[in-house]
Amino acid sequence: MAVWSNANVNSVPLNEFCELCGYKEHRPNRQRLYEKVKNSAYRIIEKKGATYYGIALAVRRICECIVRDEHSILPVSSLIQGHFGLSDLCMSVPTIVGNKGVERILDINLNQDEQMELERSASELKKVLAEI
Repeated sequence: MAVWSNANVNSVPLNEFCELCGYKEHRPNRQRLYEKVKNSAYRIIEKKGATYYGIALAVRRICECIVRDEHSILPVSSLIQGHFGLSDLCMSVPTIVGNKGVERILDINLNQDEQMELERSASELKKVLAEI
């Protein structure tokens, strides 16, 4: 899911940035952009035959954060215990990563639609886990 309510460009909220740049009708493009990112793995497989290069780059970035103790915010799978109203589940959420690995999950504000989508995703993950 995309958390559009928290998206920004250089600390400028995305909606405001788009309007400042003259893009008045930017909201309809969100779904197209979301789908493009969501399906990017398929395009990579089509062109390169596999996604391991992309995965390797992501792992490299996580390792850099740990080795350099960067305290960087990354979207990594983390154990959720009470965050976003959820528990006993690992999901990709904004997380501070440093030399101890996951240092802290950031409880960003979600709008009502985003919270509902997060809860729906969590429910689907729990269903899959129950089948294992």
